[in-house]
Amino acid sequence: QVQLVESGGGLVQAGGSLRLSCAASGRTLSSYAMGWFRQAPGKEREFVAAINWTFANVVYADFVKGRFTISRDSAKNTVYLQMNSLKPEDTGVYYCAATRALAAVATITGYNYWGQGTQVTVSS
Repeated sequence: QVQLVESGGGLVQAGGSLRLSCAASGRTLSSYAMGWFRQAPGKEREFVAAINWTFANVVYADFVKGRFTISRDSAKNTVYLQMNSLKPEDTGVYYCAATRALAAVATITGYNYWGQGTQVTVSS
């Protein structure tokens, strides 16, 4: 069993930055692919970014390319999402997810474990 806890969300002005963290417990993440998803009010949850356990495979949604960076620290069992140049449309609850997979996974159904989410609000 893997437990995931997100942190780092908050209120930021458009153009600002935030770094989200996802701390895992219960299992080492060395053989897990990790992903970030988000859900805006009234909308479905959508993929943001994913990374596999070797760091060699990283995938981003088109709307965050060049602005967001996913990374992981295996020693700390933690995954990060650095978000720069934030826009009001980036507002939502951001979720961390984990799955045992060799490649980065970009689909919601591909993940077995989910965190509770952290709120990100970008004001205009």
